[in-house]
Amino acid sequence: MDVLIIIAQLILSLSILVILHELGHFVPARLFKTRVEKFYLFFDPWFSLFKVKKGDTEYGIGWLPLGGYVKISGMVDESMDKEQMAQPPQPWEFRSKPAWQRLIIMVGGVTVNLILGMLLYAMVLFVWGKEVLPIKNAENGIMVGDSLAYAAGFRSGDKLLEVNGKKPYTFQEANLALLLDNPTFVKVMREGQEVSIPIAPDFAEKVIDQREPKLFFPAFPAIVKQIDDTATNFKAGLRNNDRILAVAETSTPWFADLQTELKKNKGKSTAVQVLRGTDTLSLNLQISPEGLIGFMPYPPDHYIKTETQTYGFLAAFPAGINEGLETLNNYVKQFKLVFTPAGAKQVGGFAAIAKQFDKDWDWRQFWAFTAFLSIVLAFMNILPIPALDGGHVVFLLWEMITGRKPSEKVLEKAQLIGMVLLLSLLVYANGNDLYKWLFK
Repeated sequence: MDVLIIIAQLILSLSILVILHELGHFVPARLFKTRVEKFYLFFDPWFSLFKVKKGDTEYGIGWLPLGGYVKISGMVDESMDKEQMAQPPQPWEFRSKPAWQRLIIMVGGVTVNLILGMLLYAMVLFVWGKEVLPIKNAENGIMVGDSLAYAAGFRSGDKLLEVNGKKPYTFQEANLALLLDNPTFVKVMREGQEVSIPIAPDFAEKVIDQREPKLFFPAFPAIVKQIDDTATNFKAGLRNNDRILAVAETSTPWFADLQTELKKNKGKSTAVQVLRGTDTLSLNLQISPEGLIGFMPYPPDHYIKTETQTYGFLAAFPAGINEGLETLNNYVKQFKLVFTPAGAKQVGGFAAIAKQFDKDWDWRQFWAFTAFLSIVLAFMNILPIPALDGGHVVFLLWEMITGRKPSEKVLEKAQLIGMVLLLSLLVYANGNDLYKWLFK
């Protein structure tokens, strides 16, 4: 059932984005009296699941859920309709329209996705607000455990002050700045002293390679919220509200420290010190092969107060625009990491996207992630790659600047090359998902 809910969210989200993107092409095409032969959600090679014709346009739903399209008369597109292009241009065709009209038609989809993402962010902020975790509220500083942050020089208890001279307000801002802004140093407060930690140029790539997207977590103690009375370690003496102090005589003041020590001793029966009330006890606990001792801890928000930033209806719109622009800016910054060996391994397809949806239908998460996807779709489509909107825009700008229209043979070859590139990327991304599922 969980899988079906995730798939349903994925299909609904992509359907909304695809339909509105294609509508961004369809509406200006019709305004400029350009004939649109087909308007499809999903692709329809050989047959469609549903279709109906109204006027000159066939509306339908295809069976191959890889996107959607509008087929505009007189345009070199994925249909590769050479027969139509061999005929003399007609007044209602795309190729007969002025370059500025064709440009508006081509950027319509990207424009709609960009605006849609901002509007969705605005509505999410208006309805639910934005919950953030201010760094100042983490009185015990950060915890790093056995992580890349520890290897870089950070220590549990450090209090974040600056990343490259800027003071981040929230943990999310600090994590993003460390990964995307190529900082050379981070300042922390350690035992009353300011310490400057140098950051290596390849730090972000290492983080991606080891799949540690979050480096900074607020420090919180390892206290048992609940342990089942049938669990092995319940029988060994572990109880609710016990605070775990040490594993095999190694101090574990914070939860990340506990995780590190349990991994070092996985599969063993080990002495564990706990604080119960005012008494310190030593228990002999069994650590599983996965490095667990079988209890549910109190989450960070039990100890650390988050803030919910609320927005009125009018205030939500500028905030949504800002959120959309920040999302776009951060995505552009991280896009360069795709071209590193570590980044290429993390490229994912539909399964990677689906994992971002909650197994329970959470409307806040659904609309927030759909807003993110809309911004990403806008950026990806405007890239100057043949077969994408950005590829068409490049040729149109060339025509407008030089006054020379590229030949239809050039456009056809570019379209074919672009389609091969996109299909290769699609196969690679979804192949990555399959590889991770089978072997990781």
